[in-house]
Amino acid sequence: MHIVAAILVALVAAEHLYILWIEMFAWTTAGRKTFRNFPAHLFEPTKGLAANQGLYNGFLSAGLI
Repeated sequence: MHIVAAILVALVAAEHLYILWIEMFAWTTAGRKTFRNFPAHLFEPTKGLAANQGLYNGFLSAGLI
């Protein structure tokens, strides 16, 4: 049972790392494809806000790891 829990925690940590990458490094490229409902003209002005959210997801993944 412990191995199943470890695998699930690793998957969630990997998901948070993926979100970190999108929000901190690919907000204006992959972020546009991921968040299609978000207005396209707001991606550049909200780059700093997205990076802050990405940092939060990085701390979540670090805590899980």
